[in-house]
Formats: sequence, C-alpha cells, structure tokens
Amino acid sequence: MSTPEALKEKFVAIASNRELLVQLSLKDNLGSLSIDVMQALEELDDLLIEIRKVFPEWQQD
Repeated sequence: MSTPEALKEKFVAIASNRELLVQLSLKDNLGSLSIDVMQALEELDDLLIEIRKVFPEWQQD
C-alpha cells in the first residue's frame, strides 16, 4: 500500500496531464479523436473531484 505522500505525488502527476488534454482539445484537426479527448478530460476531472473528496487537504498547485 502506498503512503499518503506517495499517493499525493501520483495525484499531482495525474493532474499535470490535464493541461495537455486541454491543449489537445483546442486543436481543430482531431476529427473523431476529439470525442475521445473530451471524454478523457471529463473522466480526469471526475477523478480529481473524487481525489479531493478523499483528501480534502490536498490542493492542486
């Protein structure tokens, strides 16, 4: 089992990928792939909400 600090490091790594998805979603040449990108962004946002419920003291920098 991971320590709370190790989990927080993983959460930060996950959250940092959100910006990449946002940038990718703004591209106009994705075609049908844009649906997958938007779905991944929604799921990542849902995951971050759940993380904050479990660890309310954790705030994304």
